[in-house]
Amino acid sequence: MDWDKLRIFHAVADAGSLTHAGDNLHLSQSAVSRQIRSLEESLNTTLFHRHARGLILTEQGELLFDATKSMNKRLEAASARIRDSEEEVFGELRVTTTIGFGTLWLAPRLPKLYEKYPDLKIDLMLEERVLDLPMREADVAIRMKEPSQADLIRKKLMSIKMRLFASETYLAANGTPQEIEEIAGHRLISLSPSSPQVSAGAAMVQHILTYDIPSLLTVNNYFGVLQSVLNNLGIGVLPDYVTEDFPALVRVLPDFESGDIPVYLAYPEELRQSKRIMVFRDFVQEEIIAHRRRMKEAAVAPA
Repeated sequence: MDWDKLRIFHAVADAGSLTHAGDNLHLSQSAVSRQIRSLEESLNTTLFHRHARGLILTEQGELLFDATKSMNKRLEAASARIRDSEEEVFGELRVTTTIGFGTLWLAPRLPKLYEKYPDLKIDLMLEERVLDLPMREADVAIRMKEPSQADLIRKKLMSIKMRLFASETYLAANGTPQEIEEIAGHRLISLSPSSPQVSAGAAMVQHILTYDIPSLLTVNNYFGVLQSVLNNLGIGVLPDYVTEDFPALVRVLPDFESGDIPVYLAYPEELRQSKRIMVFRDFVQEEIIAHRRRMKEAAVAPA
């Protein structure tokens, strides 16, 4: 099968238009059309339905597009490895993690990484969906559970716990609960039950709800929970890593917390030698070590 025709087919399927694909490939529309027609003839099938709004893949076209997407991702991975220099760090690094960890912990620390490697281009993809690293949906992931996908290098970074926090203003106006039963006199702010979350955090919220909470605010990510707490709406269930960067938070019921939640960094085996992966991994590990040290020092500091 002609690789050049496959490349052009992939561009057309991705763009949904001969014109747009031609623009991307720096080819005329007629040249692109001829290549697609030739490919269809060689395969003895129709790959696109022509529609007034553009091109739509046929069932056979979908099968071929799935194959070319996989090929394209593999080629991107090979290209990234070839471009990686032993002396320099440059190029794009696609990092995926949860919305909460990405916005509240990782993003505020990235300036330090850019100071050391100004030519690095990070594409930070924040979502609860677990992206497929072997299929190159991302280069590296930080997740709140051990990845189950095969062919991944994985490293446990730390463990976190879910805890209860409120603002000083809220507690001054509504009182500070001393026992878990007293939580029934307060508004609870937590992740939405329908949102993806680790079992330890979900179990903690379910336990709290057995105390007949009169008012409840649920949000689909921890950034929203944090903002609600900071704006004096109630007592929020938040990961303990927010404490350092938001010192105005007051921990409520210090003896009440979730079980350990492991945090893992993972990347494909094929990117083991990537310089970008290595510097990002080392940077995150160094920041976590420094974070732990500051938390320990704060815990033993005199009141």
